[in-house]
Amino acid sequence: MPSFNITVEHTSNENIVKFVTNSFLTQAKSFEFSNIDEAKSSPIAQQLFHLPFVKTVYISQNFIAIEKYNIVSWEDVQEEVAISISDYISSGKEVISESETSKKVPVTIYAESTPNPSVMKFVANKPLADGIFEFKNIDEALNAPLATALYSFPFVKEIFISANYVSVMKYNVAEWQEISMEIREFIRVYIEDGKPILNDEILLKENQNKSSNISDDQATKTEEYSDIENEIISILDEYIKPAVASDGGHIAFDSFDEPSKTVRVILQGACSGCPSSTITLKNGIETMLKEMLNGRVTTVEAING
Repeated sequence: MPSFNITVEHTSNENIVKFVTNSFLTQAKSFEFSNIDEAKSSPIAQQLFHLPFVKTVYISQNFIAIEKYNIVSWEDVQEEVAISISDYISSGKEVISESETSKKVPVTIYAESTPNPSVMKFVANKPLADGIFEFKNIDEALNAPLATALYSFPFVKEIFISANYVSVMKYNVAEWQEISMEIREFIRVYIEDGKPILNDEILLKENQNKSSNISDDQATKTEEYSDIENEIISILDEYIKPAVASDGGHIAFDSFDEPSKTVRVILQGACSGCPSSTITLKNGIETMLKEMLNGRVTTVEAING
């Protein structure tokens, strides 16, 4: 078992903080409690409501988010709350009562085509992953039970899981009209049966990857970007990523070469290997960056994730 820890993450709402764990608390289900009576199915939420500043408790996958009243600031209490949550979960007590988790979760799945003819997006009415997880083969999916199960189909080539959807890339041995219904029903039953989407080990690996990006130079503390790189990242996050995600893919900033004014981005999911990705890069992303950054960027190049 991976060692247990809590990471405190602030959100865009100054009253809400996420306490993120490297262990899954729920699978494909989220809970929201507004008071201690509503939290009867969650002993940890009831415990948190004994703190006078707790207004709302959210439990989802690998985090507990708490909305506070304005009587305190998070800086004064967040470490105490993090320790309390860590101690509770480390004790092995249940986060959500077994009677609640044993209930079948009503699930609907719909299939959605993407600009990449080899990729179909399967969208659930439940959260599946808090993050971005891409699997190029069954070996990479070792700690992703849903992805591993999907690789039992001989036509599945790559899998991308994020938010509430699964993007599946197929080999050309089959057509989507022949297999999409089968995949959709398979995912629906899998989630409805309460089977795990991802294992705890994948969260530990993700945390290690984040840590490996931290510079050894303690003066910099973390990898720092220039002003223009921060502007590029901001534009990608605000204008590009939502559109790409709607097509079952993901785009991430890789690097910027100032002398050649070239931005390199990483394409994942449906974007990876998509025939129309070059058009999207040139006519969409490149044009937007050129205009919004007044010519400081002239070229965008893609790296398939």
